[in-house]
Amino acid sequence: MAATEDRKTASGWGLIALAACALPGVMPATAQAEEAPEQGVVALKYSSYEDHQPGLKRLSVKSPSAYLMTPIGREWSVEGSVTHDDVSGASPRYYTDVTGASRMHDDRKAGDLRLTRYFERSTLSVGASHSDEHDYVSNALSLAGTVASEDHNTTWNWGVGAAHDRINPVNDLVDNETRRSTEWLLGITQALTPQDIIQANLTLTRGRGYFSDPYKLFDARPRQRNATIALLRWNHWWSDLGVATKLSYRFYDDSFGIRSHTLELAADKHLSDTLVLTPSLRYYTQRAASFYYDPVSDPNVYPAPYGTPTYSSTDQRMSAFGALGLGLKLAWQFEPDWTLDVKGEQYEQRSNWRLGGHGSPGVDPLTATQWQLGLARRF
Repeated sequence: MAATEDRKTASGWGLIALAACALPGVMPATAQAEEAPEQGVVALKYSSYEDHQPGLKRLSVKSPSAYLMTPIGREWSVEGSVTHDDVSGASPRYYTDVTGASRMHDDRKAGDLRLTRYFERSTLSVGASHSDEHDYVSNALSLAGTVASEDHNTTWNWGVGAAHDRINPVNDLVDNETRRSTEWLLGITQALTPQDIIQANLTLTRGRGYFSDPYKLFDARPRQRNATIALLRWNHWWSDLGVATKLSYRFYDDSFGIRSHTLELAADKHLSDTLVLTPSLRYYTQRAASFYYDPVSDPNVYPAPYGTPTYSSTDQRMSAFGALGLGLKLAWQFEPDWTLDVKGEQYEQRSNWRLGGHGSPGVDPLTATQWQLGLARRF
């Protein structure tokens, strides 16, 4: 689990993964149509991720994945994905206590499956997922649906999901811990004009169980974590420019005391009938958890908390910081049913980039680079 959680955070948006993800057990989904798709899709993707701190190469992740969606008659569709993450590297300096975890290698295998039934103006989906690595196993189920108005300009979406995680690292700190979480989502998508679509989602999560880092000796977090996430999106088509802009804002607040804001802007520019270029910019800022405290500057000394606090952590994912991410994607439809895309993202996280106040001191900047290559075919 430590490898996977660390990698997700280091990638730039790990601390807001709860806000960004779909319901547990469901692959991230766009707004569904009320009719079953006429064609299936098969896609292969390969991504490479690396992050660094000054003088320290941290994590390297290689992730091949596959996705398949196929209609079943006129009223059903089924889709699924499989992913394999090959993770190697180190934990952030100052933060890891177990010597054996300072350099590590891990394999993560994950899969999702979803079945959807299409009605006249609505859909109903049931999903399941499984993720497995040497110290962490997760299983999840979900139920979700959409309901559209008669003119199809308004679509309500809802969902509920539940996940059960088992944490069992190979050390003397943690033995066979568990975590359970539930999530409720309610949202609306509204077509304002032929060129404008807006979306608003509200998500509530409730978690119980083990939330501490099993590889950090002095890391003790509450056994309950509740979160509220609000998401707003606005898509606009600029017909004169041949550009579709996508603007989103995400607010996240949880019982750990973390509060974050994410603002993202992307633009799809049609270079030709077959080429689409998509630059993107994302800014993220968060305040620290209420039990976070700053590490000492000496890398050879790991400080015990002052006094005997109930909860404490020096994990940089719990600190106050800001981050910027720049991305560029090129998609090429080289045949009517074939699409090739390549995407690159550069991310940097710094304490003093936090909005509305100083970030946490003593935390080294973190930079990350990710590349992604995908191939998809409709059939």
